[in-house]
Amino acid sequence: MTTRISNAPLAGLALVAGLFAADMARAEFTLNVLHTNDFHARFEPINKYDATCSAEEDAEGQCFGGSARLVTAVRQARAKAAHSILLDAGDQFQGSLFYTYYKGRAAAEFMTLLGYQAMTVGNHEFDDGPETLRAFIDRLDFPVLMANADLTRSPDLSGVVRRSTVLEVGGEKIGIIGLTPQDNAELSSPGPTITFLDPVPVVKAELAKLQASGVNKIIVLSHSGYEVDRKIAQAVPDVDVIVGGHSHTLLGNMAGAKGPYPTMIGKTAIVQAFAYSKYLGDLEVTFDDAGTVLSAKGQPILLDASVPEDGAAKARIAELAKPLDEIRNKVVAQAHGAIDGAREICRFEECPMGDLLADAMLARVRDQGVDIALTNGGGLRASLPAGDVTMGDVLTVLPFQNTLSTFETQGAVILAALENGASQMEEGAGRFAQVAGLTYRVTPGAAVGARISDVMVSQNGAWVPLDPQARYGVVTNNYLRAGGDGYAMFQTGAENAYDYGPDLADVLAEYMTARTPVTPYTDSRITVVK
Repeated sequence: MTTRISNAPLAGLALVAGLFAADMARAEFTLNVLHTNDFHARFEPINKYDATCSAEEDAEGQCFGGSARLVTAVRQARAKAAHSILLDAGDQFQGSLFYTYYKGRAAAEFMTLLGYQAMTVGNHEFDDGPETLRAFIDRLDFPVLMANADLTRSPDLSGVVRRSTVLEVGGEKIGIIGLTPQDNAELSSPGPTITFLDPVPVVKAELAKLQASGVNKIIVLSHSGYEVDRKIAQAVPDVDVIVGGHSHTLLGNMAGAKGPYPTMIGKTAIVQAFAYSKYLGDLEVTFDDAGTVLSAKGQPILLDASVPEDGAAKARIAELAKPLDEIRNKVVAQAHGAIDGAREICRFEECPMGDLLADAMLARVRDQGVDIALTNGGGLRASLPAGDVTMGDVLTVLPFQNTLSTFETQGAVILAALENGASQMEEGAGRFAQVAGLTYRVTPGAAVGARISDVMVSQNGAWVPLDPQARYGVVTNNYLRAGGDGYAMFQTGAENAYDYGPDLADVLAEYMTARTPVTPYTDSRITVVK
């Protein structure tokens, strides 16, 4: 006799297990965080030097980014994702003639077209003061965030810029907290009515408010730099994702990347997508029902020639460019080779673009008794191409409309300035000093106050040691003279100052015109002890 065993209990268990698995699957939520940072008015495609791509380079498929290509990339990424959001981590302003001419109007138009859902305030959003930032915000249909700023005394921004916002996506609530650099007062022109705060306690407080309101998925949109973002993640482990900017950091598995994409600090995923619209960040995050990150993966999408430009967007950019063409197409000089102004060099050591600009500044005012030129590496925003150099190329390198500033000061102030320039080299800060009429040695790892040595000044055709007690004529730019990038000593230690000289771009263009063709050079005026 054969005994038959019923499969009914097993079938019931299988059904229960299936329902349980289905419930678990429903409890998971996957979100694609699309993101950009440090766009810097690069509406047109860029070349490998981060400057405007020429027609010849375009024909050879050597162009990257640009708003028309970004429109296509965002549309394609959204089509692939079940749920997605598009965020910007600041510095839409400044960097090309489009900003010089249109200020924030063009940025607002294209951010609206692209369908951004939130952005944070970068330091360059303050370059023309809170009034210009407010005019930009008034044109947007999405929230602008900045939690670590006290705006109560700012009539333009109080009640307009939010600390955080909540986006509803696929039935889920996503909390977004915005951050701007704590040292904004040194980096830009926010004016005296805005106070900037330490991001860590601000994030803790804002996160607690969001959690108390039932939001369990938290993204910090941070224009603070990669290293600061890592510190925030360590200090506030309940943050799920940090979308970064400011340091122009490339993350991923490609050449030149500074770390993985995402960089995981505990359970916090940190991402950033270089700059200038060359990449579109795309982070896929899966949360459980409690808001815990189960997985975070992705890769910045390179917007090279394989990504087609959207036709309507390209036509609109061409229309906006018409008033700019006469200015930027004027050839001012020729160059025997590209003149390197990359931030990866000019913020860490002597670079060809730094030498050329500092020499141009000193040459312009040497007959006024000026001995030394000093400018910040962060003021150099691109390289110059080989061959014809146009005014547009020069303005891409020097977009800030800074003017020459001259003054007299003691040698001790110069030493303090060089020390300040070396004070944040490990972070890639823009304050690193490019110089002319001066040579110096910098040891980044030395103690504070001992990083600068062997400072020599050119006087009467000879190199002599800098005398801390002697008086010297100095030329810099008006941004540093006003204390920007930590150069407070130029604000307090200057005598007979004049801050309204010619525009740096005009000074450089005229210097190159008088010496065309120009050959790139460095001459060991700065020695960095590795």
